[in-house]
Amino acid sequence: MSNKFTILGCGSSLGSPWITNYIGKLKRNTKNTRSRCCAHIQKGDLSVLIDTSPDIRNQLLTNKISKLDAILYTHEHADQTSGIFEIRPFYWKNKKKIPVYGSKRTINELKKKYTFCFKEKHGYKPIMKANILSGNLILKKKNNFLKIKSFNVFHGMIKATGFIIDKIGYISDCNKIPKKNLKYLFNLDYLIIDCLRKEKHPSHFNYEDAMDLINLVNPKKSILTNLHVDLDYHKLKKQLPKNIIPAFDGLSFKF
Repeated sequence: MSNKFTILGCGSSLGSPWITNYIGKLKRNTKNTRSRCCAHIQKGDLSVLIDTSPDIRNQLLTNKISKLDAILYTHEHADQTSGIFEIRPFYWKNKKKIPVYGSKRTINELKKKYTFCFKEKHGYKPIMKANILSGNLILKKKNNFLKIKSFNVFHGMIKATGFIIDKIGYISDCNKIPKKNLKYLFNLDYLIIDCLRKEKHPSHFNYEDAMDLINLVNPKKSILTNLHVDLDYHKLKKQLPKNIIPAFDGLSFKF
């Protein structure tokens, strides 16, 4: 089985189109139909999710992902976590609790919001085991393993988590990266980075911010994610250099 990274969803918190069918400045085509941010890593037999978006059920079915060994969480916001309820069948399939990993803040918030996933309640057994991330993590299954580096980034009024997985950087939600953590972003094969919209935003990188970071750390290839309804896929693709591309749901690459 090949090693593959898949962007399951690349839309901002409301996706596109919105539930009201609003699409802003987007043209109606498949590349502009975006579910909420989420990603998947396949390393041999090892299957790992980054976040559980509200759209996770369709994301996994569409991409034919039928196994799950662990979940990494970037932060506790609803567009990254509220699909957690959908994960129950993997607990039944695996016959053991699914390990989830996040910062201390994120894990505490998950336990508060989704108590039933971590603690027996009303006769329902817990389906997950919470683990606090700090620094380095190695996930293993048989002969396959993933080396993961986690680090803090600023996401408005909270701190979210960025990940380096092998030589892939994933930062879906941030408006600033502490200087001490920039060192992790050099010499990457891929950088998947928040790029919400054209205008400035208090808790996300905008287009200019994303370009500045990419120019600074100079990865081999960059992918813009968390795209709002003012950033059209085809317009972006035309204006970006070949080593930078806008994400679309289902975009995958081997590593």
